[in-house]
Amino acid sequence: MISKNLGALRAAAADPHKPLLIGYDFDNRATTLTLSEVDRLADGFAGLLARRGLVRGTRIGLLSANRPEYVVALLGAMRAGIVPVPMNCKFPRATLAHIVTDCAPALILCDAERRADAEAILSPDAVLDFDAPGDGDWRGWIPTDAVAPVEPGPDEVALILYTSGSTGRPKGVKLSHAAHRWVAQTRVAEYGLEDERVLVAAPLYHMNALALMLLVCASGSTAVLLPAFKAAHYIDAIERFRCSWLTAVPPMIAMMLREKAALAAHDISSVRAIRMGSAPVTVKLMDDIAALLPGARVINSYGTTEGGPVVFVDHPEGLPLPLGAVGHPHPEVSVRLCGPDAPDRGELEMRSPGMMLGYVNRTRADSAITADGYYRTGDVFARDADNFHYFVGRGDDMFVSGGENVFPGEVEMVLVRHPDIVEACVVPVTDEIKGTKPVAFVQLRAGAELSEQAVRDHVLAHAPAYLHPRRVWFLDRLPLSATNKVDRTLLRQMAQERLAPAGG
Repeated sequence: MISKNLGALRAAAADPHKPLLIGYDFDNRATTLTLSEVDRLADGFAGLLARRGLVRGTRIGLLSANRPEYVVALLGAMRAGIVPVPMNCKFPRATLAHIVTDCAPALILCDAERRADAEAILSPDAVLDFDAPGDGDWRGWIPTDAVAPVEPGPDEVALILYTSGSTGRPKGVKLSHAAHRWVAQTRVAEYGLEDERVLVAAPLYHMNALALMLLVCASGSTAVLLPAFKAAHYIDAIERFRCSWLTAVPPMIAMMLREKAALAAHDISSVRAIRMGSAPVTVKLMDDIAALLPGARVINSYGTTEGGPVVFVDHPEGLPLPLGAVGHPHPEVSVRLCGPDAPDRGELEMRSPGMMLGYVNRTRADSAITADGYYRTGDVFARDADNFHYFVGRGDDMFVSGGENVFPGEVEMVLVRHPDIVEACVVPVTDEIKGTKPVAFVQLRAGAELSEQAVRDHVLAHAPAYLHPRRVWFLDRLPLSATNKVDRTLLRQMAQERLAPAGG
């Protein structure tokens, strides 16, 4: 069913005239490409790269908002053995320049909005603009000869994704054709999306959206692709295209649920499944989704760029998923929890057919892969007697307060149990006595009133005293990073600034 080349993914029985990609921009214009059109254009782009003299293994950058031709270019490059490098278009220019230095792309495809950035970090004659006449215009990607996808080696790099850089400079994650062919095959068997319309608004430079696009190709379903996430436009797209499968990070769905007027004005009853990953899903968010879409399946998933999106699944004995759990280990994925509290709590290490090959320009010893082949995720998990796993928090986010380990995610889960708190983020600040101490930013539900002391008392009543936030600030919205996760770095800076006049 699936070619060995990741760029030639397709369902064997798919209708060539069925829409594969529907781009829906913020001017409410739709661009539809069928499976056969995507095939033809991808072959045309592969041929264009060959005519420009690019050889197998060469890298090209993609610096653009989501659009159908972005996906076409990605597929076409991989068919030719060229390695696409999706680049975070919200990175500052200096960080983009680091990526160019690190992976040395031969050219960059961009949209008009990012052309100045692209030309500043690479020679202008090596920049192709989707929105200008020339080789970047997808309407000119016409194959002149038959294109046969290259046959990749077992460890041949298919694409490179750069991590967010939240803990330092972004690292290029090398992903093989074989690994993500396995991911696609496994997810086709698990989800069976053939008849679904999948809504994608997460950025294609992030694993959450990119792996889903490959799944859409492999299953022969249809993807409705938005340039970026805007809650009202997202709701409009659900109704207009009768989207049945949503995939997002939890803050995106939380923002959608706040659009009461838009939800009241649109019919979104077509939604049958909501798959969320890349951040913890709170019980309150699950309850709010159930109230709005009582028949929809909610999937709380976990994955990483380095380890892949297939880690946990339903319990093999059919046990119901407990609240807060992400699932039972997939039968082809080996997981273990490491640290002083192992085996029931600790850092998750995993070994999977979907794992990365390593990082660009880094040795294996510096790749977070152990001697016996496990990827060290940096994420702390707990497991119960039925081997269900629960995300506790990022090891990098953990801090010590008065000798006690504080995982922000644990405190945030307590905070959002309060009926008036919609969302919360806990960060550390410096303290002369404790070393560091937790503080919190919270967003209240519309019309709610809550005092700082009431929030602190709520945590004190439901968790050990050392976990309670020493200060609480209320925000209308928590700021989001480029990948639509809560921006902890910015909130930590805000906390330090707010405490600075008073001396901490």
